[in-house]
Amino acid sequence: MTIDVNVSLSRWPSRRLPLDETPRLVERLVRHGVTQAWAGSFDAILHNDIAAVNHRLATECSIADNGLLWPMGAVNLKLPNWKDDLKRCHETHGMRGIRLLPSSHGYGLDDPEFAELLGMLSDFRMLLQIAIRLEDPRTQHRLLSVKDVELAPLPSLMKEHPDVPVILLNAFPAANSELASLLATSARVYFEIATLEGLAGLEKQIQLLPPERLLFGSHAPFFMLESAVLKLQESAMPAPIQKQITHENAELLINTLEK
Repeated sequence: MTIDVNVSLSRWPSRRLPLDETPRLVERLVRHGVTQAWAGSFDAILHNDIAAVNHRLATECSIADNGLLWPMGAVNLKLPNWKDDLKRCHETHGMRGIRLLPSSHGYGLDDPEFAELLGMLSDFRMLLQIAIRLEDPRTQHRLLSVKDVELAPLPSLMKEHPDVPVILLNAFPAANSELASLLATSARVYFEIATLEGLAGLEKQIQLLPPERLLFGSHAPFFMLESAVLKLQESAMPAPIQKQITHENAELLINTLEK
């Protein structure tokens, strides 16, 4: 039983990916025992009509087998109608959370709108995913080159909104261990494992971060799903901790929002 908190639908902007058609991605997820996948949309990277992006995402997720795909809508804080987009995610599509792409959309976490967004998410009882990076800077297309999201403003903001769960996507190795430890122990901040590197990387990471703040994420289809599965297999971890990472932490997170 596995909950993958980091998958995406539609097309990557600069090239085709092997599993960028939803039925093929779903088949691969099911094959590897994924019972739930939290999905954003690659369309949100460059499209300005975010409402249409979220509508397509919700529709694609609704037709997947057995409710496998849970949509995580996009909000671009640099567009004038971002509050309306957020309300539609909550009220029209019934989404449990949203996914931000700050670097692609040209703002930082010290932007005033970000603090306002946290307040609205608190009112709506929704979770927040922040893509710290989408692609390694060394392989980015020269016209789509962006830096990793700077995390330094986040700890103080989370103290003001402690009830908003925040999941940092693709945060390793962009988040240094000191900041990662601070975030994970001072607020409801979670990390997923898609960009975790190195032999026994997950085994080493649980020495730095509380296991209850780690989630399973693959960044499929940009990364191969098997890469994330292998991270679990090659690290020596007690079975209870592996269950926490694969699904229990994500289940508890959702349960707290629904109370």
